Amino acid sequence: MLTKGDEYPIHQTPEPIAFSGTDRNFYDRYFFCGYRPDGGGYFGVGFGVYPHLNVADAHFSVLRDGVQHSVHASRLLNMERMDLVVGPIRIEVIEPLQKLRLLVDSPDGIKADLVMEGRSFPVTEPRFTRRIGPRTMMDLTRFTQNVRWSGWVEVDGRRETYEGGLGTRDRSWGVRPIGAADAQPAVPAQAPQFYWLWAPTNFPNLSLYYHVNDDADGAPWNTRATLAMDGANAVEPFHLEETAMKVNWAKGKRYATNAVLSAKDAHGRSHTVTWTPKVTFMMKGLGYGHPDWGHGHWKGENVSAREDFRPDVLDPLLPMNLHIQAICDVKHEGLGGGSDGVGILEQLVIGPHAPSGFTDLLGGAK
Repeated sequence: MLTKGDEYPIHQTPEPIAFSGTDRNFYDRYFFCGYRPDGGGYFGVGFGVYPHLNVADAHFSVLRDGVQHSVHASRLLNMERMDLVVGPIRIEVIEPLQKLRLLVDSPDGIKADLVMEGRSFPVTEPRFTRRIGPRTMMDLTRFTQNVRWSGWVEVDGRRETYEGGLGTRDRSWGVRPIGAADAQPAVPAQAPQFYWLWAPTNFPNLSLYYHVNDDADGAPWNTRATLAMDGANAVEPFHLEETAMKVNWAKGKRYATNAVLSAKDAHGRSHTVTWTPKVTFMMKGLGYGHPDWGHGHWKGENVSAREDFRPDVLDPLLPMNLHIQAICDVKHEGLGGGSDGVGILEQLVIGPHAPSGFTDLLGGAK
């Protein structure tokens, strides 16, 4: 089957673009987040394409006065991967890897017209490959890019602008669990374990990218810390080494009260970065772990719905509420001085993690 993508020299298998190998869990995803320079007005966007499920879905969610307002949408992909629209949510690529436009026009009262521009060339992270016994759970590539935003977001007629706004976007593609659970679980059975921190941060003239996946003993199986000056090209960002992330957890929760990264650059200079959370954004507002609007589920040929909730009243230990992004004040000490910034500390911790004192599936910090 030929589609619009076949007109472009982007094939990576002998198949037409409509087909992505043979794994039913293949996906291709956009993520965006943004906020005003003080960290206020946080919004997030998720847009996923699932070629072998023949589904596309999209989500837009914004925090206003302690309430998270979301619109979820899903449609039949019809094997056409070049149509970047799902219901009321649309992405326009103005300049690849540098400038994109996001449009939301929900009949349920959520609207947006936002343009992002990259602060530097995107940073590619190490390939994520994780198996449970013989079965591949994750095998994906991702790049991350801190951005500047312009435009506006409107909720129920109240419009707020984002001129001079900041944020982050990523693109990832590959294999990860999507859609319905596998009918035949892996054997022997293993209890779930996943430890994930992601902390892209905007400083006045500098971007910091940090992430880590740990196993149950606290050993990283995927991690990187990178600094990129504004305007940096593909080879100019520099990676930090000897990284160690210390997280203090809120009693009875798996949410951080603060986190401190220690690292050294190639010249042996020390860097210390401290994240102090201010506001919590629930990733289920973008479909992550959502009980009804999870990624890749068939909802109908073209459907959308609005959802509103208060993050501060949700049970933090329910599985659907574990995955969060904390909007943080951030302090960087290094390069001969200090700098204040704003960023996010994304957290998803399931199962044991010895350095954190977590010994069971969902128990909170002692």
